[in-house]
Amino acid sequence: MESFKVKGNANLKGNVIISGSKNAAVAVLPAVVLTKETVRLDNIPDITDVRTMIKILENLGVSIRRRGRNALDLTPNHLAAIDPSYDLVKKMRASYYFMGSLLARFGQARVPIPGGCDLGPRPIDQHLKGFSALGADINIEHGMINLSAKRLVGTNIYLDVVSIGATINLMLAASSAEGRTVLENVAKEPEIVDLANFLNAMGAKIRGAGTDVIRIDGVKEYRGVAHTVIPDRIEAGTFMLAAAATGGSVAVEEIIPKHLEAITAKLREAGAHVVVEPEKINIAAPDPLLPSDLKTFPYPGFPTDLQPQGMVLLTAAKGLSVITENVFDGRFNQVDELKRMGAKIKVEGRTALIEGGTRLSGAPVTAHDLRSGAALLIAALMADGESQISAIKHIDRGYENFEQKLINLGASIQRVSDDNYEQLSSSLD
Repeated sequence: MESFKVKGNANLKGNVIISGSKNAAVAVLPAVVLTKETVRLDNIPDITDVRTMIKILENLGVSIRRRGRNALDLTPNHLAAIDPSYDLVKKMRASYYFMGSLLARFGQARVPIPGGCDLGPRPIDQHLKGFSALGADINIEHGMINLSAKRLVGTNIYLDVVSIGATINLMLAASSAEGRTVLENVAKEPEIVDLANFLNAMGAKIRGAGTDVIRIDGVKEYRGVAHTVIPDRIEAGTFMLAAAATGGSVAVEEIIPKHLEAITAKLREAGAHVVVEPEKINIAAPDPLLPSDLKTFPYPGFPTDLQPQGMVLLTAAKGLSVITENVFDGRFNQVDELKRMGAKIKVEGRTALIEGGTRLSGAPVTAHDLRSGAALLIAALMADGESQISAIKHIDRGYENFEQKLINLGASIQRVSDDNYEQLSSSLD
């Protein structure tokens, strides 16, 4: 196990280049199995979740060649298996996208119920409802989801709740179904648009991605294609919030500012100075930081994946701020850890009340999921003294080279083995 040892009172300044989108990459990679030709992918983030997805593809028989840290050639012409490895699938939730892609290619799939961050109940009933509507038979036993269909037939599917995962899975399956499929009340995230662009380049016929209605005319053949994954808007938002929280000034580069409008608006509301350029956003810290109310919603609303980082920012704003989490029940994993650092936060159901303005102090804390881990790292940079953040494997799942990017902005961070932490406890002083 590894930890971060972080020296506080940081003042982040400089430029940071944003990596490819985690959430887009883990949707595009399972879609590769639809073709038998070589697919060239660029701007693939080198993170744990993507490495796991690549291992799943290799396990299924896909030939993979690296052209660099963030570039892959994938050839699934000898693909035969329909059952991804349980040991790999249990590590990440997005592995369930193989249900849709394998069902589309082979008419069957056998996928373990996936793992991932513990964010409360995240049922897959909408995925299974959609597969059934397309003509698939479903059987769940011994922790495995078994899907089979002699033929998939297009139909109208209305999602009872807006679900990114169900939208992606049903896009994958419906792309090969006979006739037209109409998906209504779907998610509108940029990562869904990126997947649709990738599928369309391979020969799919998908219209409406980015709206709440997607129309898909099924096809049977897919060609190889070159595709560049979009920038990671959550990583970009994390650095934007970190800049404002630490009293810094950071240029966040190689991004799509349109994807970040909700974050930009909330930072301006909190008093930050924000300048938007075509592929860059400049953030300068507010003086003083203003309290604000924050509500998470599906895109284009404020992302739930940035709520923990937003909470850390608001601990520095003198006065009362309110956060309402409208997406996940269990998205306040960071609260108890922030309290260890002196934050004054009270949680009532899906609402968190933050009495900001008291400086945080360094403390030993634990990352319980990917985004709360990133939030704790920001908090450690803000705090007086030194902090140790344990279980940083969660952070590695979704941020490429995160600590080095922060170090380049002036942070003092060291990755250490938990066994060696005490021995190295003074090395940042």
